[in-house]
This record gives sequence, structure tokens and C-alpha cells, in this order.
Amino acid sequence: MRPYVIINAAMSADGKISTKEHRQTKISGDQDFARVDRLRADCDAVMVGIGTILADDSSLRLKNPDLIAERTAAGKTEQPMRVVIDSRARMPPDGDMFKKGTGQRVIFVAETAPPDRVAALAEKATVISAGTDKVDLTLVLDKLGEMGVKKLMVEGGATLLWSFTSQKLFDEIRIYVGALIIGGTDAPTFVDGSGFTRAEGFTRLALKNVEKIDDGLLITWHKKEE
Repeated sequence: MRPYVIINAAMSADGKISTKEHRQTKISGDQDFARVDRLRADCDAVMVGIGTILADDSSLRLKNPDLIAERTAAGKTEQPMRVVIDSRARMPPDGDMFKKGTGQRVIFVAETAPPDRVAALAEKATVISAGTDKVDLTLVLDKLGEMGVKKLMVEGGATLLWSFTSQKLFDEIRIYVGALIIGGTDAPTFVDGSGFTRAEGFTRLALKNVEKIDDGLLITWHKKEE
């Protein structure tokens, strides 16, 4: 069975997730950071795309010692499984994800990924081929389900989020809308990708909840069933 997929992101009031330089920007505050930590702790796996790793050198680890202790007391690993979608095996073998935190790291690559890069990553992580020229997310979700992942948190970036939302491979979206304007034609939005045309139709959402956190709003949607 495929995992329950929660997309979690923070964006500015004008829908940007980072600057035009693709630099990580603080959008939310301490309350929302605590919420995101809790969500990570409650999930079996956390996923990002390779673009996020290359831009931010993200470790994806759970940092709060109390939440780590809760997971351990519940018989879970200290850290959720950390997953990267990386068709061309560009993941740096010396990145923070391999240096910080414990637990399983999983890299999904395409069959056409350079063998030398795949071999280097295989020394640090579980590397799984899923798709010919690019990673097939349906295969990824099937494989994660087989690996025991029941709840998956997807954190970005914009290209990966487009793939999940355009293919309707999610169950829930949680977006924190911060009280700032970033602007910029080249600044990434919540989803990028090719976008829909009116003739193609759109991915429709059903509003579940709106909550004020810090100086912004946390909006929760479910995928609208057709």
C-alpha cells in the first residue's frame, strides 16, 4: 500500500518559496518551525528533490531531542527515513544528510544515471532505480510502501511539488503563508513545472482548515476527489 502523502511548504504572501537567487528565506517563525518538527517526527519518511539539496545542503534530520526521545520510546528509529529524488545521481557524497543524524537514507535515481555516481552514493545510502530517464514517482511510492513507510512528508522543492500535485500523488497539502512579499519573476513559487492549461483542467483541492500561526496562516487542503 502506498503511503499517505503530506506536502508541507512555506511561501510568502505572493506565493514565493525563496528569492530570485534561489536562496533559502525565513518565511515562518518559531511556532511554525515547531509544527514542522512535530510533523517530521510523526512521519515515517521525509522527502525532497535534488534541487533542494544542492541549494541548501539540507540534512532533513529531526533536531528536537524531545521528539527524538518520543520516537525512540515508541519503538521507532531516532530519525525518519530521509529520501531524495535524484534522477541523475547528483547528490553530493559529502553532503550534510550523510554527516548529520542517524537512520536510513534512500536515494531514488533513474536507470540512466551515471554508474560511477550511483556507486559512490551506494556507499552512503540505499540507492534505488525507479524509472528510465527520470524518477517515476508512482514507482517510488510503491517502493516506499513496500519498505514500511505509511506516512510520507514531502518538503519540496518547486519542481518535485509540481510532479506530486500535477500527478495527484498526494493526500494533503499544508502551506504556511508568511507575512512578507518576496517578488521576482524568477523566484520559485510553491509549484513550478509546465503548468496546466484551461483545457487540461486543474488539480482541485478541498479546504480542511485555516489556522493563525506566528504572523501568518497555516492552510490545510485535501485532494478533492473527482
